[in-house]
Amino acid sequence: MQQPSPAPRKATGRPPRISREEVVDTARRIVTEEGVERLTMRRLASEVGSTPMALYHHVRNKEELLVLLLDDHAARTLRPTELPSEPRERVVAAAAAIHEALCACPWIVEVLTADDLMSTHALWFVEQLVDGLVDCGLSLERAVQGYRAIWYYTAGEIVVRTTAARRRAGNDRPTYREQVFAGLDADEYPRLAQVADRWEPLTAQDTYRDGLRALVAGLLAAH
Repeated sequence: MQQPSPAPRKATGRPPRISREEVVDTARRIVTEEGVERLTMRRLASEVGSTPMALYHHVRNKEELLVLLLDDHAARTLRPTELPSEPRERVVAAAAAIHEALCACPWIVEVLTADDLMSTHALWFVEQLVDGLVDCGLSLERAVQGYRAIWYYTAGEIVVRTTAARRRAGNDRPTYREQVFAGLDADEYPRLAQVADRWEPLTAQDTYRDGLRALVAGLLAAH
């Protein structure tokens, strides 16, 4: 009597080969849809159908992965372009270009606020900014400090605005600030009480460039 053929054995071996592009694309989708905190090497490996160990052929850890994401975004959005020849306006234009790129992808600011991760593709704009401050009369050391002040202002503006928008999304209840402002004592806080009902629309206005110009003017006036 003929014996039944043994069941075919499942193939074993290495998981499918994955590319760095696939790793970056999947990581970008995760952080865009769910935030940086949801990105882990284990989660990423699962999404690409591989193992955490296989990912280490492309990136050593999550920090290096975030640098790849930064550089990928900067390569696609921050390309060298013609800037104003007047140094002060060059500083404003370079900072505004960085701001615009980050506004299009707010999760990046959460990474950059670590202050030690930097995209090499963004360095051209940093160079223009520092060079413009030097051409305005600052020493190189003061120009670097000026860049740092501009970066803190830029990142902070986006973080505050993005966080506020996220908290308000789908929530129609009055914010804590609105509740406090509604009950302000006009004798103790006369100016704030005077503008309380207009505070939200006033602070919601896009005044980034106005603030940037004022900051640059202050940095140069202190010279």
